[in-house]
Amino acid sequence: MLAASSAWGASAASGAAAPRLAAIDWAMLETAVALGHMPVAAAELIRFRADAVTPEIPPEVTDLGLRGAPNFELLQLVRPMLILSSPYYTRYEARLAQIAPVLSLPFYLPGEPPLPKAMSALTVLADRIGDPRAGAGAQRRAEADLDRWAVRLAPHADRPLALIDIGDARHLRAFGPDSLFGSTLDRLGLANAWTGRTAFSFMAPVPLERLAEMPEARLIIIGPVPPEARRGLARSVLWQALPQVAAGRVHHLPRVNAFGAVPSARRFAGLLAEALDGRGAQG
Repeated sequence: MLAASSAWGASAASGAAAPRLAAIDWAMLETAVALGHMPVAAAELIRFRADAVTPEIPPEVTDLGLRGAPNFELLQLVRPMLILSSPYYTRYEARLAQIAPVLSLPFYLPGEPPLPKAMSALTVLADRIGDPRAGAGAQRRAEADLDRWAVRLAPHADRPLALIDIGDARHLRAFGPDSLFGSTLDRLGLANAWTGRTAFSFMAPVPLERLAEMPEARLIIIGPVPPEARRGLARSVLWQALPQVAAGRVHHLPRVNAFGAVPSARRFAGLLAEALDGRGAQG
């Protein structure tokens, strides 16, 4: 497994009280943690801990319930100074603004790479909470990590990578250039085998046989394959006949938050390097 980074960020050096942040959006939650400013409350933490794995969210952080239906009464009780949201939750913005000021940043827009937006969010949020040094430091650490992994992954640039999630034995989701994974792949100097248009970061779902259109690719399966799908693939003549499968060019990454920010991009890059170097799980 990829070792966790020694620090996602450093706390503000000034003696001012730490800002009380509440995060509705997961990418904004990750951005705050990357700055070293753990929110006092965030939405859907049980699911976040399962999907994102890292960064770790301490148990004392209040869970505000579902992202799509946050508990406004509980949010008011935690007395946030700033609420972190995104355009996904525009319908709640007026109600959130009655509790505290809202910072809403876009990360995921169809056809646009999200990683540069995630990097920019570090600066925007750091400036908003009066800790610009945290933003500069978080960006510097992230860029250094991505540069290091780009060098490590350079020998694997000979083939494009097909980044997929398997839902059942006949369908997959393909992550395009406007996904966090595809955007990070580009930053690492690697080609995405999926060049078609996607909507909201992935094409969902498409028939398994679409993989035959990219025979030279390496398959990168992100996240667990459901047991029933795994059994189905083991019996599937189509799956076994795919050039990537027949040639053993299939790699399996643990679960990564597909709608995260810089911490998830760093996790994806590190896990990808481990998998292609042969130290990650094979699928």
